[in-house]
Amino acid sequence: MAGPSGPTNNSHAPSLGGHVVLIGAGPGDPDLLTVRAVREIAAADVVFADRLVGKGVLDLIPASAEIVSVGKSKGEHSVPQDEIHRRMIVAAKAGKRVVRLKGGDPFIFGRGGEEVEALREAGIAVEVVPGISAALGVAAAAQIPLTHRDTAQAVTFVTGHAKLGEEPDLDWHALARPNQTVVVYMGVGTAGTIAARLVAAGRGPETPVAVIENGTRENEIRAFGALGSLSETIQTAGIQGPALLIIGEVVAVAKDAQAVVRDAVKGAKAKPSLSDLWRMFS
Repeated sequence: MAGPSGPTNNSHAPSLGGHVVLIGAGPGDPDLLTVRAVREIAAADVVFADRLVGKGVLDLIPASAEIVSVGKSKGEHSVPQDEIHRRMIVAAKAGKRVVRLKGGDPFIFGRGGEEVEALREAGIAVEVVPGISAALGVAAAAQIPLTHRDTAQAVTFVTGHAKLGEEPDLDWHALARPNQTVVVYMGVGTAGTIAARLVAAGRGPETPVAVIENGTRENEIRAFGALGSLSETIQTAGIQGPALLIIGEVVAVAKDAQAVVRDAVKGAKAKPSLSDLWRMFS
């Protein structure tokens, strides 16, 4: 197995025009990184990091590497997307090993496709290391089965993000169909509209919902309620985002298990550190 210095085969070798590795950093917990992601982070010369990348993940960046914050928040893009592209291209052409860290998975509401296209057009070799998307990591941590043989034979991921003053452009009737789970990314700001539209399209107001802020992190907040009172659930819990909305009967499975899960976690043995695991794989 290759060490921290690089990939394991020649097909991944950087071109003369530079090299960028686009990495999914997962929902926040560094334990959810892939082994490949840890290896690439350890080899980085410069890291362009999004705001949603967890602190534990950032702590893995070597002291010798430059960290460039290019985070975005609701209604505020401190670094425009085109400028992120330009900076990565400049760093790669200067011969630096560039890592682009993105929360979750780069290709699920992460604008990773745009970055790959921009890098290719500039003649930069680019690789993508997938990450655990928030829908998968956060739901698993809360023991919410996104599909279930009895209640959900499908799961749909959508974004609740919309321009200020507008509502998400979604197929509400399709999302309101029974026997499916709907996961909404970036939906706190439009939660009231989302709930009202789904109920109007036929989804029952009693449908269970979970709202999870900072999922898998130490400051995680989980709130449970019903679709018809989604806004009240968010307000009562003090959730401001970023948060994930999980809508569907599967949520009831997890809600009943929360106390059991907390007791099990408290009694569990200490986990090995990432450095311990790295020594096992190297």
